[in-house]
Formats: sequence, structure tokens, C-alpha cells
Amino acid sequence: MRGTPGDAGAPAAWARELLDLLRPAGRDARRVVDWLAGTAEAEVSLQDAAGTLLAGTRLPLDASLVAALRSGRIASAAWEGEGRHLRLVRIGHPSGVRVLAVSRRAPFDRHTADVVTHTAQVIELLLAAHETTAAGHRLQRATDDLRLAILQLLLVEDTVAARRVASGLWPGLLDADTACVFVVESAPARRERLVAECLDTTRDEALVVRCPAMDGHVIVVSPRAATASELRSLVGRHPGTFLGGSVWESLARTATAYGQAVSALAVACFRADKTAVYAECTHPELLMDPAALRGWAGRVLRPLDTLSHHTRAELLATTRLGLEFTAVNTAKILGVSRNTVRARMERVETMLGTDFDDVTARALVHLALHTQINLLDGQAGSDPDAASPGLAGLLDGPAVGAWARELLGRLDHDTRNVRRTLRTWIAAGGNAERAALTLGVHAQTVREHVRSAEPVLERQLLAAGTGLYEVVLAHLAVGELEQPVLTTE
Repeated sequence: MRGTPGDAGAPAAWARELLDLLRPAGRDARRVVDWLAGTAEAEVSLQDAAGTLLAGTRLPLDASLVAALRSGRIASAAWEGEGRHLRLVRIGHPSGVRVLAVSRRAPFDRHTADVVTHTAQVIELLLAAHETTAAGHRLQRATDDLRLAILQLLLVEDTVAARRVASGLWPGLLDADTACVFVVESAPARRERLVAECLDTTRDEALVVRCPAMDGHVIVVSPRAATASELRSLVGRHPGTFLGGSVWESLARTATAYGQAVSALAVACFRADKTAVYAECTHPELLMDPAALRGWAGRVLRPLDTLSHHTRAELLATTRLGLEFTAVNTAKILGVSRNTVRARMERVETMLGTDFDDVTARALVHLALHTQINLLDGQAGSDPDAASPGLAGLLDGPAVGAWARELLGRLDHDTRNVRRTLRTWIAAGGNAERAALTLGVHAQTVREHVRSAEPVLERQLLAAGTGLYEVVLAHLAVGELEQPVLTTE
């Protein structure tokens, strides 16, 4: 048994033990209460203002004494009777008074009383520190939620509200007209460290958000040109970390820039420096006649022009993300339910007269949306009724044909005929089982062929998105897939 407080040499020993309980590894009021019970050879309880037991053993307490302690009329009390000696000590706390009660059979000598007094002070310090830590965590969660809310407002093109929300904590953050979006990827277990480094690197001059859909992703929206090199340096210091970046876009195009960054991230996974920027790739829409492409996109999307601006923007933002990600992940990114995402996309399907289960149809709507965002800004939109070539005419251009042949030709060196598997898989709506039935192979073989094509084409295929849609357009351009029918075209 440890020395009792009444022993001559004991005070130094119990004081050291009590101080040890303030070390980071032992900062727990319950441990302190248990220590006090053993040291004072007593029963000890710690209760809140409502009488809820927080630690120790429940003790019968005089209600009037407890009420006096809670009200602050007295700071401590002593009671003796029925063979027990009781000490009550009031402990202040930001969220309400706590009462420490110590009951023992032997009377309280001076040393035991000192132990109780000092223990009460330690508990008060621990509770205050815990409250401060908890408040800090609550503030951090609120700040994180606020960052995510700002991103979600930007994704649905509500830049006015996004700026208003951001101005309170990060004045001037979104004052710029344009910004770049970056996505940093790491193992999910390392994301918290990555978030901290991104915040430290950008010094509150960028919007840093934990991706709500992908556990290993950190999204950074920055109006500063220096952010790109800073994030490249960060990625270079960490193995297994990758960076994808968008081109400069207006804040209203944050959803488009985010899609670009995710697309570039897929390319970065195949590069030695682990980074890629969307503009570094050749994209088919850049090889088409801009006026003809604008006219075609205008015709495809014309049914949506009858909607109010807010509803149209909401549907288009949801569809742009929904064509890049699953409904579940799109819902997490936008902060809505997956049923809401599906309902919005089904409405767009109905209005455009298309079927998003058809990968080729998804690719064409994706092209139209991408064109509308990137080619119509600041330019007079082409008259949708004006004579212009349809999709076939856009894909027949020599530049597009050369691009498509070079891209798909990379697969010709694979003796497994990966190119045929990929074409069949796309025609089957990206369904490995249906493609396997057509080819007479196992579904896993189809998946392996498609996966092996990704590093060759430098595009993600199994995860639907920009990379897959560009490969679909390449197949359409060389005539290896049938063009889907769009009633609005």
C-alpha cells in the first residue's frame, strides 16, 4: 500500500504522483479521481450540476449542501455522521459547477485535507483544459464545415454567397475573378497530415477542403499563381502523393475546374514527377472548329434554356459532376442527397432526350457541357438554328482524326487485342459482364484489359469521367462505335 498522507515523508511522494497525472499521457479526470480514492483510502465521486456521476463511486449527498456549492454560496463543506467523514469541494467549470465528494471512515487529518484540496485544483485544471481542447475541436470542425460550404456554393455557381461566407474568416480570399483548382491525393490514413501541410503551405490564401467523397483527396482552390509550385514541392516531399491541377477558370466555373483537376490527377498517377495540369493534355474539343462546336453544343443543350437561371445552373452543375463521379460521391461533394442528384440528372436526361446509361451519350453531353463552359464565355453564342455540321462533321476534321488514331493506336502493340476489349466494353455501357458475354471471356479479363489500357492512354477508364469520354470520342472519330442519337441535335 502506498504511503498515507499522514506519514511525515509522504507529502512529497503524493504531490509527485498528482503532478504525474498532469502529464499528456495521463490527463484524465477519472484517473485522478481513482488516484484520490486510493491515496485517501476513501470513496470518491465527481458529479455535475444535475447530479450525473462523471467519475468514481456514487455517494449519498445532502441536497442542501450540494445546492449551496452549486450556487456558489460556499466553496467547500464537511459533514460527519453514521461512522463516515465527508468532504465536498466545489469545482468551477465553464459549462457548469462540478462537485467533488470524498467519504472515508477515518477523520480527515491535515495531510488528507491537503490532498483533497490540491486534487480538486488539479481536476479543475484538467476539466478546463479538456473544455478548451473540445472548444478548439468544435471550432476546427466548424471551420472545416465552412470551407466545405464555400466550395459547395462555388460548385453550383453561387459566387456571391461564397464570397459573402468567406469574407468573415478569410477576407479577400475570393476577391479574384479567376482561380485554379488542385486535387492532392494520398493514402486516406495520411490525409490529415496532408491537410495541415496544405494549410501551412498556402497560408490561408487558398481554400483547402477535405474532399467529402474521396477519403484520400484534398481539394485546393487558389487565386494565387504561386500555389501550383508550392503544391508541387509538397508532393515531391511525400512518396505516394499525386497532384492534379486545372487551368485558370472563373470562380463560376469551379465545378468545371474541379473536373479538370480530377482528370489531370489520373494522368499524374502515370508520371514520374507525380503531377499533371489539365492543359498539358491534348483534348479533342480544342481540335474542332470553335464556331461549329458552339453551334452544336447550343442545339444539344437548348431545351435547358427554358429554365430559370438558378434552376438551370443547379441542373448543369449537378450533371457536370454527375458525369464525372457516382451519384453517391456527387451528392457528398454538393452536400445534397443522392436521390436529389439522380432526380436532377433524370430531369436533364428527359429534357435532352437521351439516356445516361449509354456511355457514348454521356460522352456527348459531357462534350456539350464542357463546350458551353469553355467556349461560350465572352463570345457571342452561335445561333443553334444556323447551318453547321452535326457531330459527324465535328469528328470528321483531320486534326481530330489524327488525334484519335494516334491515341487508340497506342493499344495496337498489345497482343491481347485490348483495343477490341475496350471498344466492346464501351459499347456495353461500361459493363464488364455484358462485354464478357459478347467476347466469350471472363468479366475479370475484361476489367484487366481495360485497366491495362489506362497507363497506355494516360486516362482513367474504369472510373467514368473526362478521360473515358475522350476515349469514347476517339472511337467515334475513327468509326469504331455507333454515334448515339440525341433528339436535340
